Amino acid sequence: MLGLDERALTEQLIAFDTSEPEGIRRAAHFVRGWLESREIAVRELSVRDLPVLVADAGPQDAKLTVLLHGHLDVVPGQEGQFEPRVDGERLYGRGAYDMKGALAALMLAVADLRDSREVRVRLGIVPDEESEEDDFRGCDLLVGEGFVGDFAITGEPTDMLVGVAAKGVLAMRILVRGRAAHGSTPWLGENAILKAVEVFRQIQSLPFASESSALYDRPSINLGRILGGDALNKVPDLCAMDVDVRYLPEQDPEEIYAQVQSLPGVEIVSRFTRPPVLVDPGSPFVRALRAAASAYHPGEVTSVGRDGASDAVSFLRAGIPAVEFGPRGGGHHGPEEWVSIPSLSAYRRAITDFVRTLPERLASADGGASGCEPARADDGADPGEGERT
Repeated sequence: MLGLDERALTEQLIAFDTSEPEGIRRAAHFVRGWLESREIAVRELSVRDLPVLVADAGPQDAKLTVLLHGHLDVVPGQEGQFEPRVDGERLYGRGAYDMKGALAALMLAVADLRDSREVRVRLGIVPDEESEEDDFRGCDLLVGEGFVGDFAITGEPTDMLVGVAAKGVLAMRILVRGRAAHGSTPWLGENAILKAVEVFRQIQSLPFASESSALYDRPSINLGRILGGDALNKVPDLCAMDVDVRYLPEQDPEEIYAQVQSLPGVEIVSRFTRPPVLVDPGSPFVRALRAAASAYHPGEVTSVGRDGASDAVSFLRAGIPAVEFGPRGGGHHGPEEWVSIPSLSAYRRAITDFVRTLPERLASADGGASGCEPARADDGADPGEGERT
């Protein structure tokens, strides 16, 4: 019965095209109604005219508060991806893995935990985790409005492992200039698009690109967009490209920026940064989550680093240790995105077991007599990060 519940709710969430604002609003209305019909209090906030939901279960005066975090928005999908499809134990659809399956399980877990007596459970749902907005995001709003606690879990894809680190983001718009000529005589000009591609190859060969760490083989570098040319029969004299660098928690984004800027012919006109996530894997909260998840995972539940950026940064800035933890699946942001149906049930039970056993696990942890002091995480964030220049 549990598996049917998670699958059905995930399918309902996938059916909303939440790559668009109106789809996000309709999905949020559905989620709010679903929670309220189960006597779960829900408060609605707004960021850029999009809904941010906060749901609460358990006593407000509890000594421990666990924050659960999810997002409704998805990247654009191909035709048919908002029509959920089941093949064996896999549920396909846009957002199935990132992260409507996890969100459905989190909603069900909050309903399971309505009778919690020792731990307050709060679920925050944002509409803009996938967006390129950098000024003020839904998760920042949540924290600013008092969505705080002792430990936060965001349901990003981790295959039932615990993500204690996530790469930072340095996204740059780079202009490359060439020389115009008639399209029939390209040898008389300098093609700015071809020059831009060569600049990207040079970025891939810069010193920062070959660095590694304990959790990562290398940073990630992606050419996400390229814009150039204004006529078919003209050699393009200007090209803009958007380069997305996901840097290691140990790396300095200013040093990476300087290396890119030092390349000949490069003009960086804007940038967007998000700091990395780094949480102590030995935190008693992390150990408690790993212990709870181990009963529902066939292998060892280890601490891992994720390549993608994370809204966990908003919690870390407030001194709240935050990790990523989600069900099994694959293909997120791709044409065949899927989530494991049995994993959704396992994920729901891991979350509920974590909350119910947390006081006891913290009390028995070394130095955790009360278990009520939150561990403080160092995210390495600078207050000025997140700006465009």
